[in-house]
Amino acid sequence: MPENNRKIALELGLQEEEYQKILTILGRTPTPTEIAMFSVEWSEHCGYPHSRKWFELFPREGNFAALVGEDAGGIVYQGTAIVFKMESHNHPSQVEPRQGAATGIGGIIRDILGSGARPIACLDSLHFGSLDDRRSRYLLKGVVDGIAFYGNCVGVPTVAGELCFHPSFQGNCLVNVMCLGVAPREALAPARAQGEGNLILYVGNKTGRDGIGGCSVLASQEFGEGEEKRPSVQIGDPFTEKCLIEATLEALESGYVLGIKDMGAAGLTCSSSEMAASGECGVEIDLNRVPVREENMEAWEIMMSESQERMLLCVDKEHEQQVIDIFHKWGLEAATIGRVITQDKVVIKQRGEVVAQIPAQALTQPPVYDPPQIKPAYLDEVNDARWRKIFPPSDWGEVLTKMVSSPNLSSRRWVYEQYDHMVQTNTVVLPGSGTVILRIKDEKWGIGVTSDCNPVYCYLDPYRGTQIAVAEAARNLASVGARPAGITDCLNFGNPQKPDRYWQFVQAIKGLAEAARFFGLPVVSGNVSFYNESPQGAVHPTPTIGMVGIIEDVNRAISSSFTQEGSWVILLGDTKEELGGSEYLQLMFGLEVGPPPEVNLETERKLQNLLLDLVSRGLLLSSLDLSEGGLALALVEGCVTGEQAMGVKVELESLGSMREDALLFGESCGRALVSVSPACLAQVQSICEKYEIPARVLGKTGGDKLVVEKSSRVLISTKVDKIARLWTDALSSLL
Repeated sequence: MPENNRKIALELGLQEEEYQKILTILGRTPTPTEIAMFSVEWSEHCGYPHSRKWFELFPREGNFAALVGEDAGGIVYQGTAIVFKMESHNHPSQVEPRQGAATGIGGIIRDILGSGARPIACLDSLHFGSLDDRRSRYLLKGVVDGIAFYGNCVGVPTVAGELCFHPSFQGNCLVNVMCLGVAPREALAPARAQGEGNLILYVGNKTGRDGIGGCSVLASQEFGEGEEKRPSVQIGDPFTEKCLIEATLEALESGYVLGIKDMGAAGLTCSSSEMAASGECGVEIDLNRVPVREENMEAWEIMMSESQERMLLCVDKEHEQQVIDIFHKWGLEAATIGRVITQDKVVIKQRGEVVAQIPAQALTQPPVYDPPQIKPAYLDEVNDARWRKIFPPSDWGEVLTKMVSSPNLSSRRWVYEQYDHMVQTNTVVLPGSGTVILRIKDEKWGIGVTSDCNPVYCYLDPYRGTQIAVAEAARNLASVGARPAGITDCLNFGNPQKPDRYWQFVQAIKGLAEAARFFGLPVVSGNVSFYNESPQGAVHPTPTIGMVGIIEDVNRAISSSFTQEGSWVILLGDTKEELGGSEYLQLMFGLEVGPPPEVNLETERKLQNLLLDLVSRGLLLSSLDLSEGGLALALVEGCVTGEQAMGVKVELESLGSMREDALLFGESCGRALVSVSPACLAQVQSICEKYEIPARVLGKTGGDKLVVEKSSRVLISTKVDKIARLWTDALSSLL
């Protein structure tokens, strides 16, 4: 029997030394249920054994009051808590894209709900292999359908995100989802059990066998050749989730709920043990009282199940029935399955027998690992700036046509039009026209939200690439008038037990921590997703940055679209001769070489403050930060993203002498493209001087063409309506 239990432990992903540690903790051979509980709670997805030590580098305080959460964190502004978190559902989505993505949305919504906040918006950051591949097209369609299905039905709008295609994601797509919610600061709920004799309530959906081992087996191992793990993919029901949101908020408002936690990864194991550990107490659970939808479920199956739409509550023992009645009113399961005890242990009973008895603190404190790190051998080879030897194309108009038609630069309309981004009527600046702004009902102020990461930059230099992601997210927010306020992250990497992968991860953590601290941005929540690799290799390092900002007056918010003919177009910041890591090099020459653009954090901060000042004064007609595709693509977006397309004519002579491809498609950091009325030009230039940010007047809006000249020589001249059609239809035509 002991040897059989050891075999079970290894099959569930525990290491030999971890099994030996469990023997020491318990002082005996663990039961199958205890093994299952340790396997999920000590898994990479729940316990972060390979990453936990590095979280200490993150700043937890910033320019706004921070809430570093147990499941989700946030910031406080004018007495309102803005709670947000990002999570991954990569492995389930690679196996079953529709349900994998749908349950990712459901889970992240419940993380926000578990804090006591009402979920008001979601974002997604999606990465797939080349669209030339049938499987990649299948995954993209399935993931978008799953997000649309769940988000639209549950009534939480998906308002923003990003979409990236690269061969490294061929065998392992990335589906990162973010949710944010709001609540009065005093209404937030703790994720802990408390008070001896108080009751543990199970609410929501019934428990089935779907999702068993999802976090320990599916999300904490690489994909092998031809592997499919469909039993580990959960099944979502957004209509039940909608009822669960309303019932949970009503129960919290009653004042009888003392603690609450989502039953997400690791299900009942995670929620019960972590609530007990957080409350420095214990819990006793009777599995015979758990609502189940399948007969003869074993204790370990119930404890490992990741069935969706379930929450665990700690409720005042004097008001048990009042809380149960609230959930029954909404047509949901509600059952008292246990009680709080003073001893530090999680006691699980089934059919009158104790099947597990584990110290809560030990169960929730997995081993911490610091494996070897080795700088990858490829870095010196790919960062040799060989692009300088490339002979630029002769027809820049043809290059622009290819760029705007590429999957990574074209419009995302095919995606966001499937999402109901207007439900709850909070969306001020809409998808497709810049960073999204959400209003807070009955308030003048609002929230800006964005997500950013360039995996190619992070492949070429994970430290600098991650800093670029933080800086770009902050620029995104500042360009529409929102002051950056806080960060959540989703750190996607390969196998941490491979030294080169782990080096990438640690470098990204250090880059993120330094940039966040410099900008005064607390990292309030997040997620690490390791083992994102398949027989084709590891995904490019993808530390996705989710960022929230505050705009003091939503009526001042602006978009990226040119809105007024005859307005001056100004490029803020310096353009350098940088093409490393650019979309231009990848698309036109098949080159993925560096180094990526330099990032100067002090210059970035000055630009952010300048943009915030200009927007708050109402001096800008449009504003857009420059990133992938460089200046040329920023001009395209200004022309084609408005209600009506508008032309522009610019002259690049003032940008200096350098390669024309670097001028047009280089991706230098610290830049923004703005348009201003002639009456405001002098004032804008004066303010730019005060902030020590170069402001070069490039030209004027108007007409029906996009025209780019340099030294009176026409580089690009094309009809805006033609570019608009190519840009808008590119993604749908590729699918």
